Amino acid sequence: MTRRTALASLAGLGLSALSARAQTLKTVTVALDWTPNTNHIGLFVAREKGFYRDAGINVEILPYSDTSAATLVANHVADFGIVGSIGLFTQHTAGADLVATYAVVQTETGRLVFKGDRADIQRPRDLDGLIYGGFGSDWENALIGAMIRHDGGKGTFETITLGTSAYQALENGAVDFTLEVYTWEGVKAELEGIRQGAFRYADYGAPDQHTTLIGSSGTFLRNRPLDAKAFTQATLKGYEFAVAYPDEAVDLMIAANSDALTDRRLVRASLQALIDGQYFRTSTGVVGRIDPVKMESIGNYLFEADILKDINGKPVAEKPEFSGYFTTEPLQAE
Repeated sequence: MTRRTALASLAGLGLSALSARAQTLKTVTVALDWTPNTNHIGLFVAREKGFYRDAGINVEILPYSDTSAATLVANHVADFGIVGSIGLFTQHTAGADLVATYAVVQTETGRLVFKGDRADIQRPRDLDGLIYGGFGSDWENALIGAMIRHDGGKGTFETITLGTSAYQALENGAVDFTLEVYTWEGVKAELEGIRQGAFRYADYGAPDQHTTLIGSSGTFLRNRPLDAKAFTQATLKGYEFAVAYPDEAVDLMIAANSDALTDRRLVRASLQALIDGQYFRTSTGVVGRIDPVKMESIGNYLFEADILKDINGKPVAEKPEFSGYFTTEPLQAE
């Protein structure tokens, strides 16, 4: 055998080994709740850095669609999905096969906002009688009404459902206030020099919550517990990397989503806000862990506001057992 032939044979063996390894990786799918943004950065980092591959799984990040990630997970179309806290509680209560497994953020990222030059809005009770640009959920009206009443107001306001057009409507004065995610829309407004006034939900009676979670189905968790653990722990590594190396993380995410993410300045500033605000990692170093106390608190809040409804659309008469809405098992070490 010549040296060239020997090298070729070794190369062939190496490629065969890589091919065999690729075939042994188990596929895990994850659905996004919106077009790619910094809430998802840990997923893309974990994929691009090979954390999933090293854990023995091949992760497919499904493109955002009109069907919510929570619905895709509950119907076993996706193995995991990015889900909002409120969506998790309402859908699980109505019978959906949906369980939270990872807390993307450790504290509330949402806030109520209005134009910064509104001298007539100094506190939530000043919102009585004004126009809210909303997104169509019962939760919004219940939350805002409770905040206003907590501040001594009546909790009466007009709602116009606009979706994401609410931000433009706020800017041009068509509505008086709306809700936003500070770490994206709020950061974008700051970069554009738009002055905003804001009220934090937790300052006016609402409990702090994990605004964004990763959820799976009870079916997947029972049938593929090792893959669930591999996915969740590799995902945690992705978010930890994003906190430790934000510039590289942003470059990886933009490269993977070059069509959707064209404003690097916004993505980088948003990630910095998530880091500085201790959303991804707390001051004590917590990443990904679901806090049972926070889950119980927001569950109680939703129950008392009649937001939690059964499969027939009627408010549940008895408070559910919220410990079944989430699991910390996938993050626990062997």
